[in-house]
Amino acid sequence: MTNNHGDRTPPPGADDHVLAEWLATVAGERLLEVRAEGLEGRELKDAGDRAAHELLMKLLATHRPDDAVLSEEGKDDKARLQADRVWIVDPLDGTREFSEPPRDDWAVHVALWGSGELVAGAVAQPALGETFSTAAAPVVPDRTSDRPRIAVSRTRPPAFVEALAAELGADLVPMGSAGVKVISVVRDISDAYVHAGGQYEWDNAAPVAVARAAGLFCSRIDGSELEYNQDDVSLPDLVVCRPELSEAILDFVRRHGTD
Repeated sequence: MTNNHGDRTPPPGADDHVLAEWLATVAGERLLEVRAEGLEGRELKDAGDRAAHELLMKLLATHRPDDAVLSEEGKDDKARLQADRVWIVDPLDGTREFSEPPRDDWAVHVALWGSGELVAGAVAQPALGETFSTAAAPVVPDRTSDRPRIAVSRTRPPAFVEALAAELGADLVPMGSAGVKVISVVRDISDAYVHAGGQYEWDNAAPVAVARAAGLFCSRIDGSELEYNQDDVSLPDLVVCRPELSEAILDFVRRHGTD
């Protein structure tokens, strides 16, 4: 975790893990600047999306000019499908929460895909002043809750997760950004994030990279592998949880589905 890169110059000789952490951090700092400019509503959302995207594109072009980039806010250049290395970024995950100061449940995602795998990733939570990354894999604390906790959308909690929680004797913990939900498992704020409502690669690539580095279980909701840098960037479902909960969650989905 880090929170001190205000000069926007990466550490000398930064490897991919350190660069991902630095990129997410400085984009988050830029978003805090935008948030302080007095904009509101849609104007603030658009300004944040634009500022973080433009900064990340500029920095990646400078520091990894030969790599491809897939960004939520950019044009999908299909040349990435032939590239050996692709940065998958969400410049502002949780735009709604970003536009509602002082909410802190929004994030910046920066991941690197290479040769079929996620190889580095970072999730910045700028309003907390923290970045979680594969540069120094987080250690998941011992569980502090007697009942399992499942992170869910604060605006659209899916009905099947409510049924899952009832079966597991779990509590639901509502919050914003998908990245924040994944990192909540890393931080012992929740024990699982189970999603089937539609996402794209940039919504979960960086969070999954960090969660895997922390030793958490990550898969599609049917237990299959999460695959990135695909022609179709839709990646609609996701399970991230403490390993001891994975079989119970996947078994519930096998028996009941997600409808």
